[in-house]
Order: sequence, then structure tokens, then C-alpha cells
Amino acid sequence: MGKPIIVFDLDGTLVDTAPDLLESLNHTLDAGGAARTDVAGFRQFVGHGGRVMIERAYQAQRRALPLDEHDRLFALFLEHYGANIPGRSAPYPGVVETLDRFRAADYLLAVCTNKTEEFSKRLLVSLGLSGYFAAICGQDTFAVRKPDPRHLTQTIDLASGDPEKAVMVGDSRTDIDTAKAAGIPVVAVDFGYTDRHVREFEPSKVISHFDELTLGLAQSLIAATHGRPRS
Repeated sequence: MGKPIIVFDLDGTLVDTAPDLLESLNHTLDAGGAARTDVAGFRQFVGHGGRVMIERAYQAQRRALPLDEHDRLFALFLEHYGANIPGRSAPYPGVVETLDRFRAADYLLAVCTNKTEEFSKRLLVSLGLSGYFAAICGQDTFAVRKPDPRHLTQTIDLASGDPEKAVMVGDSRTDIDTAKAAGIPVVAVDFGYTDRHVREFEPSKVISHFDELTLGLAQSLIAATHGRPRS
């Protein structure tokens, strides 16, 4: 079997991308003649990638969004966002130390995100983080995406990890539901992008800082999920 593995969501989990995603969303809404949104609105729309974010923003305004207009706006969103990577995006406090901690303990690390694979890799490269990850899998890497559990399990497989020694780390209901459906314990950070507190979605553990994501926590969650002694 493969090595133990920690799989991270990206936006709102590893990296605070909200300023840039919000700017690109508002650029897109401007182009469509819709009203801009703020950080509170953004938190309701994020989680399934830019296309869904635009759709939810239009739904919130009770505005029609024909398919051809949706396609046009999504292309504008991608163009604007891609032209500004990394923008003001930055890793959350403690991320680098946590990645170092698990890598030193011989854990594999991977990313499973509903951001496109291209933008995920570009962002992580620009922030000097890409070298930590055995796999960086976006919404278009496979034929499925979160909350389909296969997005997570195929990420683990691509990274050569062991699904029975895996932990997911995310910031949203999407991440939590994905991990639960895959039978993998999930740690939820409470500083990410969700309009409801992550504890409402019953993750395995809630943390408020990456310092709390310890080797002992990962081992105990794996042991509790798969009924094996801690190693």
C-alpha cells in the first residue's frame, strides 16, 4: 500500500485567495451589468469553482443567466483571474510549517480543489509551494469533481497515497461531504470561505490555526476511522 497522505483543499484552506477571487468576480459582474458583491456575498458563492460562483451571484440577484452569457462571463472571469495570479493571495499562517512537519514525517501531500488545475498549479508555483505536493488536482483533472468522492480518491491514487491512511483538510461543506462520502476523516479549518460555521457540517475535527494540525491528530483520526492502532 501507499504512504500516509494529507490532502488539502486550496482556496480558503491553504491559501487566502478571497481578495483576488472577489475582484475577478466583480469584474465579471460589471461586464454582465449585474451588481457587485462584497466579502459576505462572496462566501455564499464560492466552493465549486468560478463558473458556479457566477451562477450563484446571478441567482442571488434573481437575474437570468442564459448559457451563452454564462459562457462569456466565465471566460472573462478566467481571463481576469489568470492575468493577476498570485495577486494578493497568500498562504495562511502556519501552512509552510505544517507542510514541512508532515513531509519530514514521510507523509505525502496533495491538493484536491475545485479551482482549475492550471490555475491551481500556477498559484502554488508562484507562492513557492508546488514542490510540496505529489499531486495537484483541480476541477478538470478527472471526469468528476468535489463533492463527488472520486475526486478525492483519485487524487490520493495519483499521489500514490494509501486511502486508509489519508486525511482531508478543507474549509467548506463541499470538502466535508466529499471526505465523508469517501470514508476519509476530515479536518475543517474555521477561517475559510463558508457562510455557515464548519462545525455545523460535522467534520472529524475543527481547527482555527494550522499549528493544531499535528502528526498526533492525523494519526488519531486515521486510527479512529479505520480501527487500527496508532503507529
